[in-house]
Amino acid sequence: MPLKAAEIRGFQPIDTLYRKTDDKGLYLEIRPNGSKHWFLKYRIHGSEKRLSLGTWPEVSLADARERRDDARKKIREGDDPLHSRKMEKIRNRLSAGNSFQSVAEDLIAVRFVASQKAEATIEKARWYLSHLTPAIGPRPIDAIEPAELLVVLKKIEKAGKRETAVRTRAFASRVFRHGVAMALCKHDPAAMLGGALATPIVTHHAAVLEPHQLGEVLRSIDEYTGSIVVKIAMQLLPHVFLRPGELRQGKWTEVDFDEAIWRIPAERTKLRRPHSVPLSRQSLKLLKALREHTGWREYMFPAQSSLQKPMCENAMNAAYRRMGFGKDVVTSHGFRATASTLLNESGKWHPDAIERALAHGHSNAVRGAYARGQHWDERVAMAQWWSDYLEQIAIGGDVVSISAAALR
Repeated sequence: MPLKAAEIRGFQPIDTLYRKTDDKGLYLEIRPNGSKHWFLKYRIHGSEKRLSLGTWPEVSLADARERRDDARKKIREGDDPLHSRKMEKIRNRLSAGNSFQSVAEDLIAVRFVASQKAEATIEKARWYLSHLTPAIGPRPIDAIEPAELLVVLKKIEKAGKRETAVRTRAFASRVFRHGVAMALCKHDPAAMLGGALATPIVTHHAAVLEPHQLGEVLRSIDEYTGSIVVKIAMQLLPHVFLRPGELRQGKWTEVDFDEAIWRIPAERTKLRRPHSVPLSRQSLKLLKALREHTGWREYMFPAQSSLQKPMCENAMNAAYRRMGFGKDVVTSHGFRATASTLLNESGKWHPDAIERALAHGHSNAVRGAYARGQHWDERVAMAQWWSDYLEQIAIGGDVVSISAAALR
């Protein structure tokens, strides 16, 4: 006889489980601990199976019968509800690993960390991911539509960060392409959004290109009264043509004082190629002075907050601001443009030698400091000439002195 709702509460547990049958394969299982579970017994493809329908009283008799009828309908249509439930659990488990967040993290691990990209590059990738995570991070990557990604990018754009929006879209595109390669999604919705974002306004790093202005900046650096480590970093940067990140993350093991060479390993250069810097007498003097302060540490320019980390990327620019130079006048990266412009204008050096000094092409240090081809000798001479030139205009002499305020 079919069960009655009122009698279910009266079913008491005994030492062994027992069942109370309802109708059409539905039954209630009473266990020794007192719990009561609904099951549907059915046959499909010649096999007897049972499907859990929940526990009483969370699932009432009426609810259990409704679930039974739904399952029986699927069985009549040739579907096995128990198998479908197992597959749904598998899909849910897989989707947790197929989220945009997990695929992005795998991309960073494979294409950035394992490929030994510069730490700054890895941090930048994670920064782009941080813009995307709140909205689409938990979503299965194959379920993300272009429109929902566009909402995220437009929010960044409306905040006045056009360049960030464009680069975040490019990063998202890489994540989707990585997902396609792993058979986790079938297309790249970010690729469809290239024309939906405003074009960034191109700006260049501020650089001092007039000798008399450069002399004033160099004199102001020499008079800087802040951190001695930051001061020497600012003094050295114009001499060595390095990118600020390459300089501030420098390690003492990279400097050969005897051969007057600073060897930058491939993992720290933008082009992922080793690069050697010939050191002038002035550069060596600055490095020897710096060694008195940090030579016992790993990093040449350690952070003030932690000697185990390199100086922060904004330390030099912040010092320029305290010295009175606006960000539209002097930036740490701008000294590369300064060197490129004035060296080319001098007419004394082969353009390829200048390009290699700036690590724009294949470095002559690919084979270490022993490679003397590809303008190496010319670069050594150019480094000394440039340092002598900087020293001359810093002294003043015939250079017209102007105030930092006039530069702004």
